[in-house]
Amino acid sequence: MITPERIMAWAIPGFFVLIGIELLVAKWQKRDVYYINDAINSLGLGTISQIVGVFTKLFNIGIYGWCAAHLAAWTLPADSIWVWISGLLLYDLLYYWLHRLGHEVNVLWAAHVVHHQSESYNLTTALRQTGSGFLLGWVAYLPMALLGYPVEVFAVIALIDLLYQFWVHTEVIGRLGWFDRVFCSPSNHRAHHAVNDRYLDRNYGGILIIWDRVFGSFVEENDDDPPVYGTRSPLQSWNPLWANVEVYGAMLRDSWHAHGWLDKLRVWIKPPGWRPAEVAARFPKPDFDIRHARYNPPISRALKLYCLVQLGVLLLIGVNFLDVAPKMAWIPAAAYAAYLVYSLWALGFLLEGCRIGIWLELLRTAGTAVLVAISGCWFGIAQLDARIVMALVMVFGMSAVALWLLVGYERRSSAAANV
Repeated sequence: MITPERIMAWAIPGFFVLIGIELLVAKWQKRDVYYINDAINSLGLGTISQIVGVFTKLFNIGIYGWCAAHLAAWTLPADSIWVWISGLLLYDLLYYWLHRLGHEVNVLWAAHVVHHQSESYNLTTALRQTGSGFLLGWVAYLPMALLGYPVEVFAVIALIDLLYQFWVHTEVIGRLGWFDRVFCSPSNHRAHHAVNDRYLDRNYGGILIIWDRVFGSFVEENDDDPPVYGTRSPLQSWNPLWANVEVYGAMLRDSWHAHGWLDKLRVWIKPPGWRPAEVAARFPKPDFDIRHARYNPPISRALKLYCLVQLGVLLLIGVNFLDVAPKMAWIPAAAYAAYLVYSLWALGFLLEGCRIGIWLELLRTAGTAVLVAISGCWFGIAQLDARIVMALVMVFGMSAVALWLLVGYERRSSAAANV
C-alpha cells in the first residue's frame, strides 16, 4: 500500500534536485530568480510547516476519520481505481474552493498569506507553507468523508494534489499551449501569485485550471504586464514566526480598535484588506505601490553563505525530527520542535542584519556544542555514539567560532572604512 510517508520519502530528494536544476537553467537564461535570503526564508517556513504538521496530523486526519466512520452512510472501496480517480477530482474541486476562500475571507487569508509573501517566484516558493492552515482547512474536505472516501485514500490524494503544485512555481518554464488550458501550469500559477491588478485573486486551481474557467476566476498571463510577486501588504521581514502571525495580528488590532461589535466580527470574515472605516481613518496604512523596492537588507555575502550552510544543517536535523518525533513522548518532541523553530528564528534575525541575531545564533551554536559534549545525547536519542558526539560538537563549535570571527572581521573592516 502506498503511504503518504513513502511518497514524501521519494519526493523530498527530488525537490532539491529540481531546485538545483532550476537554478542552473535560470543562470543559463540570465534570470535573477533566486535571492539567498528569500530562499532561506521560504525553506525555513516550509520546515516550520512540516514541524507543525507532526503535531496536527492526528487532528486533521482524526476529524476526517471520525466523520467517515460515524457520519458516512457507506464506505467506498479503497482498492477501486474509480474511487481514486473520482476522489482526486473531488479533492481538487474542494481545494479550488478552499483556495479561493483563502483569498476572499480574511481569517483564511491569514494562514494562506505565508505562501504568497515571497517577492521571488521559484521552486523554493512552492515549499513556503503556512503553519496555521490546520486550524480551519480541514472543514473544506469533510464532503469527501461524508461520501465515504476512506482515510487512506484521502491522505494519499491530498499529498498527490500538493506535490503536483511544486513544479508550477517557476519562471524558467514558459507557455505550454493546450496544457495551459486544462491544467494548472507555471504560466497560470505565475498569474495567481502576482499582485498586478490584472491578476489579483485569480487562477486558484490545484491540478486542473478548468475549475477557474467554469467559475469565472481564470486569467491568462500577459507578456505586456509581467507578474510582480508578493502581497499588497509586503512582509518586510525574514522572521518566520512573524510571517505566520502578521495577518492574525493585524486582524486582532483592527478588531480591538473597532467600536461596533459587527465590525469586530467583520474584520475576520471580510476580504483581505477590508477595515472598518473609522479604524482606517484613525490608523491609516500606506497605499500599495507595485514599484516598491524589494525587501533586501544589506548583509555581507559571507554572512549570507553562513546562513545558507546553517540552513543546510537544520534541514538535515529536520529530517531526523520528522523521523523520530512521531515515536517520542509529547514533551521531548515539543522541545525538539522548539529548538528547530528557535534556530530558524535566529537565522531570520541574522539575515535582517540585526545585532540580536548574532547573539541568538551564538547562543544556539555554542550552546548546542556544549550540551551535546556534556550529555552525549540528542533529542530522541538517549546516548549517541562517541563519533557522532564529536561530529556534532565540531559542527556547532566551528559554526560558533566562524560566526564570531566573521562578525569581528566585518566590524574591523567597517571601522577601517570609516577612518
